[in-house]
Amino acid sequence: VQLQASGGGLVQAGGSLRLSCVASGSTFSSYAISWFRQAPGKEREFVATINWSGSSTYYADSGKGRFTISRGNAKNTVYLQMNSLKPEDTAVYYCAAARYDRGWPPSSHDCDYWGQGTQVTVSS
Repeated sequence: VQLQASGGGLVQAGGSLRLSCVASGSTFSSYAISWFRQAPGKEREFVATINWSGSSTYYADSGKGRFTISRGNAKNTVYLQMNSLKPEDTAVYYCAAARYDRGWPPSSHDCDYWGQGTQVTVSS
């Protein structure tokens, strides 16, 4: 599985961005897809995850009510819709895939594949 993250950019506080994670590989549908982020000088942290079928999602407290993770109709794309963005959301966002039989929600250690990251910058 190869993952390609995109959709980052510069946005003012209160704005919105939609990140995309496009996967290649025939077994993508067997993986939970998660978003993590890493701000400068900080450790990578979990943001949101969606299971292999799209029936279950889980969010970090920081994104609840503002972020929505979803799988596209073609199932090879996962989106992270981010609304009401705050300066503290500034980070590099990574998507990652964890095989369906890993723990739930999958931790970063459970993830088998990672995308390259996309920069999100929220100005105040």
